Amino acid sequence: MSSPDGIDPSVPPSGTGCAECDAAGGWWFHLRRCAQCGHIGCCDDSPAKHGTAHARATGHPLIRSFEPGETWFYNYETSEMYASGPPLAPPESHPADQPTPGPAGRVPEDWADRLG
Repeated sequence: MSSPDGIDPSVPPSGTGCAECDAAGGWWFHLRRCAQCGHIGCCDDSPAKHGTAHARATGHPLIRSFEPGETWFYNYETSEMYASGPPLAPPESHPADQPTPGPAGRVPEDWADRLG
């Protein structure tokens, strides 16, 4: 059961990459994790912005970076960033050997020109 503050520390991440990009054969720049249900979506600099789309569709307000070494949270309802928060179920990030942008083999050569 989810905690009332939008964080459920017992829920593991949905995978190692953006769920929707993986399903569609797409790619992402950085990954974000829903702190309530564990959904992994791509960031707003990624072409598809699935992390924000998930928050809007579900009303789940808090995300955490799913990048290695990053522990910050963001609240979509208040537009506040937090340097850290409670620990979430492992893993805390995508695998360190997974490239950024990713995933390997699906990132176009002109990826930097496509971000925005």
